[in-house]
Amino acid sequence: MRADLHIHSYYSDGLLSPADIAQSAAANGVELIAVTDHDTMLACRETYECCKERGVKFVGGIEVSAYSGETKIHTLGYGLDTECATYKEFAKQLAEGSLRRAEDTVFKLNRAGVRLSMEEVFSVQVVKNIPVHTMHIARAAAKKGYASSPFNFYLEYLASGKPAFSDIARPSPEYAVEVIKACGGVSSLAHPGRIELDKNGVESLIKKLAACGLDGIECVYSTHTAKETAYYKETASELGLLATGGSDTHYSGGKRKIGTPVFEADRALAEKLRI
Repeated sequence: MRADLHIHSYYSDGLLSPADIAQSAAANGVELIAVTDHDTMLACRETYECCKERGVKFVGGIEVSAYSGETKIHTLGYGLDTECATYKEFAKQLAEGSLRRAEDTVFKLNRAGVRLSMEEVFSVQVVKNIPVHTMHIARAAAKKGYASSPFNFYLEYLASGKPAFSDIARPSPEYAVEVIKACGGVSSLAHPGRIELDKNGVESLIKKLAACGLDGIECVYSTHTAKETAYYKETASELGLLATGGSDTHYSGGKRKIGTPVFEADRALAEKLRI
């Protein structure tokens, strides 16, 4: 089953509506998708309905913006029960943490001479009352002319080690895996090839998370090389973990496209996702 299990909507830092996502998936021959917005599953119900209309199978997802120190270790979760008390508490923690982090970032930006308010940050969110993402801040700043693009602003001010970087209220990947498991979900380590650790560090991380209940590794990913893809598939097989894959598409017209690279969900993954 051709699948894309890593897509973002405008319910977090993406620019695509649920209808856009479902339409693109159908047009690109993708049979199964997951919307994995950062720190929220608010897009899932609407996306499910849009996918149903177009004959695309859907599984609800989330990408938890987990960190270990200043190392970004994002964790994907699929099929969580959003009515689970543990999930509701976790979602509340993520939303409140994102607001505290954004306020800290905006404070640091103002101290660095970038005049920005939280109201201006909220104004660029397509959907209101969702977790505040770093990219919302970058878009608001770029809109005021502080950079030629949100991404360039992010690199100059918001990335790790830059003047307005904030790691307030970031959950650990271990905690993310434990919550996903407690809510009946399937967890996968997102884009391991992008984790800023050496090969031994990533391997150690995978084994540590597997001990906490990690179910899979995102082996097929838009920026993974063929060598990386093969390595992570082999690692998953050796550790008895599932191989997942996705494009990490955030908007149309960019380098990433829903359904690319091609990922085929095998029977074991489909059964685990209850497809």
